[in-house]
Amino acid sequence: MTSDHYAVRFVLDGQIHHAAGERRTTTVLDYLREKLQRTGTKEGCAEGDCGACVVLVGQADASGHRIDWKPVNSCMQMLPTLDGKALKTVESLKRADGTLHPAQEAMVQCHGTQCGFCTPGFVMSMAALAERNSAPTRAQVNDALSGNLCRCTGYRPIVDAALQACAAPAEARSLQDARELALLKEIARPAKPSYNLDGDLIVQPVVRTRKGNEFVSPSSLAEVAAYLAEHPDAYLLAGSTEFGLAVNKRYERPASIVYLGGVAELQRIDETAADWRIGAAVALDRVEALVAKDLPDFAEVLRRFGSPPIRATATLGGNIANGSPIGDSMPCLIALGAKLVLHRRNAKGKDETRRVALESFYTGLKSNVLQPGEFIEAIELPRPGARQFRAHKISKRFEQDISATCAAMSWKLDGGKLRDVRLAYNGLSPFPARAPKIEAVLEGQAPADVSAEALDAAVSASFTHRDGLRATWAYRALVARNLVLRFVQPALQPERQTLEA
Repeated sequence: MTSDHYAVRFVLDGQIHHAAGERRTTTVLDYLREKLQRTGTKEGCAEGDCGACVVLVGQADASGHRIDWKPVNSCMQMLPTLDGKALKTVESLKRADGTLHPAQEAMVQCHGTQCGFCTPGFVMSMAALAERNSAPTRAQVNDALSGNLCRCTGYRPIVDAALQACAAPAEARSLQDARELALLKEIARPAKPSYNLDGDLIVQPVVRTRKGNEFVSPSSLAEVAAYLAEHPDAYLLAGSTEFGLAVNKRYERPASIVYLGGVAELQRIDETAADWRIGAAVALDRVEALVAKDLPDFAEVLRRFGSPPIRATATLGGNIANGSPIGDSMPCLIALGAKLVLHRRNAKGKDETRRVALESFYTGLKSNVLQPGEFIEAIELPRPGARQFRAHKISKRFEQDISATCAAMSWKLDGGKLRDVRLAYNGLSPFPARAPKIEAVLEGQAPADVSAEALDAAVSASFTHRDGLRATWAYRALVARNLVLRFVQPALQPERQTLEA
């Protein structure tokens, strides 16, 4: 067993809690259940699918006057990532006078529980929704609860309970606490880096074990680059949606873990008239809100990315770096011409960046052009401007499922002809990629003249014919063709109201 020199500090129920002597890969769920006996938080799947483990993690917002609470799958999050944050479990919701939170009370009144195993997770998701929305639509409730599964009650009474909870008085729904906000400021991690007497950056570990293994939480890009220059094999941890699986299912224990959640530059979003510059550690729910107006199809693809607890933690840079063949964000980004800003510290000790088009980033299955010690700093995403953009994800379940394939396409319409076509897919090749042979079939054509036969031939010539666990090749090839037709021929496009119903 390992031990540490440092304590993870977080705010829990109006007090600063010190977690000392824990492994770097102890999950928040395990710590709550085994050390704090907070057994309301349950383990169902240990991979972020069922929602039985949902808790709320909070940080002071940009104004410094409120705590921004987000639902999080505690089975996927490592305990050291809580350092400097606040935490609420289902036990936290009960008031000091013994009254229940509106989400708890509504579940009782609406008969929203039977065995009760999933109930705490549902309650926490409801509490997060009720904190920010007093009058959600039923569709918004369904989306907020899409990461919580129940096998015995059925969802109607649970949705009714959520609607009732959100309609409660604001003071009853509020999770804000001035004491906790003050404590958050007290335990805030240093925003400025530290230097030794020789002028070298020091990245202080949150946890260091007797074996010399570390969990570090740098506060600047310079610290990340300096640490990776010394530890090029260190694991970069952002949202933990992939690392949580590695820990829970494959029992991986990297020697050095670099947590990026405290690096302000990686959380920034800069907007211009021409593009967005999105920090690599920006969570997907923020990206979804950012692009919703200009790129509603991209926002919808992101809305179907996992569940609210996953989108609250998973990051855009992490999704790209992971390089899954069925990664959902990449086809959209490639079709829009996104570029990556890559950062590293060179042999002379100087930080440098380079830009790489996302379509040129991948070199094979789970492989890319990153050099040792190099990491993604930001994603530069052009605004669509006069270009048209469409995207759609195909999966076995509409919610909470990975892709059979996702297609995205952007183009200009010049004189009634398709020009400068960019088409990208996932699920058809070892990594998300453009489809130049299909683009060539479309280039210069009037949308009505695009034929299914020509597309079928181009799809067949573009990709290796292989069946997979998610779908057969015949199905994927048919979908690849039909999505293009749906994108460019309005007569084949269902009304958006129907899709959203």
